[in-house]
Amino acid sequence: MNRIMGRARVLLILILVLALGTSLFVGEYFIKSGEWVMFAGSPHIYNAANIGCGMITDRDGNLLLDLTNGRTYTDNVQLRSAIIHWLGDRQGNISAPALPHYAEAIAGFSKLDGLYAYGGTGGTVSTTFSAKVQMAALETMGDYTGTVAVYNYKTGELICAVSTPNYDPDNVPDIANLPEFEGVYVNRFTQTTYTPGSIFKIVTAAAALETIPDILDRTYDCTGLLEFGEDRVTCERAHGTLSFREAFARSCNCAFARIANQVGGDVLQRYAQQFRLTEGVSFDGITTASGSLNAAGQMPVNVAWSGIGQFKDLINPCRFLAFVGAIANDGVEITPHFVEEIKVGTQTTYQAGNQDAGRIMSSRTAQVLQEFLRNNVENYYGDSSFPAGLQVCAKSGTAEVGGDKKPNAMFTGFVANEELPLAFIVAVEDGGYGRPVCTPIIAKILAECQNALLG
Repeated sequence: MNRIMGRARVLLILILVLALGTSLFVGEYFIKSGEWVMFAGSPHIYNAANIGCGMITDRDGNLLLDLTNGRTYTDNVQLRSAIIHWLGDRQGNISAPALPHYAEAIAGFSKLDGLYAYGGTGGTVSTTFSAKVQMAALETMGDYTGTVAVYNYKTGELICAVSTPNYDPDNVPDIANLPEFEGVYVNRFTQTTYTPGSIFKIVTAAAALETIPDILDRTYDCTGLLEFGEDRVTCERAHGTLSFREAFARSCNCAFARIANQVGGDVLQRYAQQFRLTEGVSFDGITTASGSLNAAGQMPVNVAWSGIGQFKDLINPCRFLAFVGAIANDGVEITPHFVEEIKVGTQTTYQAGNQDAGRIMSSRTAQVLQEFLRNNVENYYGDSSFPAGLQVCAKSGTAEVGGDKKPNAMFTGFVANEELPLAFIVAVEDGGYGRPVCTPIIAKILAECQNALLG
């Protein structure tokens, strides 16, 4: 009997060890099976360092990139160049984080069913980009260095986002010996920051609306010069007596220097953080560069320049686009994205979900800013500068960068049409004045958006 009991204990121990080992394996499988199957050396998924299965299309189903057989780009040279900062090149010099981020969905890997794209076929990635608009954006940027982007502030869909300079991945130039390609590997929309210039007055105006109860009733005198002891803030000319609304429309530095100090450096810093301008945006495996503001605890003249969009202010174009989109969307920010759907056969392995990032300002503040930005176009920039029928709301900026360089030209805003809810941003390095440089660029792109999205 004792011998039987001993054998039973041994058997029980073996059963427990087997059960424990099975449990550990199953747990390890569900935790790490994706890593095992999707590791960079897998010949079923990767071709050298690049994912080697699947196809990428624009929003209308036009092929942008076939990932199989070493990458086959669209046969349109302009489109190949326009999309390279999102889909990368063969050598991996230009980072394309979204493709490895969605590798499981592209390959069709399931923890329960295994790899049902085995053999390197993969699925189809439908992006939100419009090939027509993307190419129009590249064409209108011409020889300028910078970025231009348009997104739907209701859904978060990026319609276009171009970074220049760029190049044709099927005809790579001698980049090291051509100065015009300096910084070509950087996606300026996501990876850079810019001194914003006067487009930052939107931020200062928003902070003033939320903290100075009678701001809409105040007036400001501009003689063209505002002194802070031995330091000064200047305007290009004397504007005379201006209301808050007029000071915004005429982009009066002297008025906004006073407004920034009425708000206070600490409060201005807090609102920049509330509007998320000092943090990156995360989407589709990408986290953008973070902006920065250094107004807290500063001398009045530095607070003044910070409120004007100079001093040490830096903004990331993608983040600022989302901020302007929130104004158009009554204070609620919608996170941008460009991967809309991934299908392997008839099965959807990824679908973009709710992009609502929450409220960043009151509805009242957003509505006042909407009116201010619309007033800029109606009474200063001119509706005739933009495609007919669009209710464009915008703010220009001329950002001094020092040295012997011309200012960066900046322009941002949105379309207040229900059928075309688009926000936009343009940044042209060493471009000069914001309005004359950027308005023709965004006008042509918005016209193409009308054709592409509304038919």
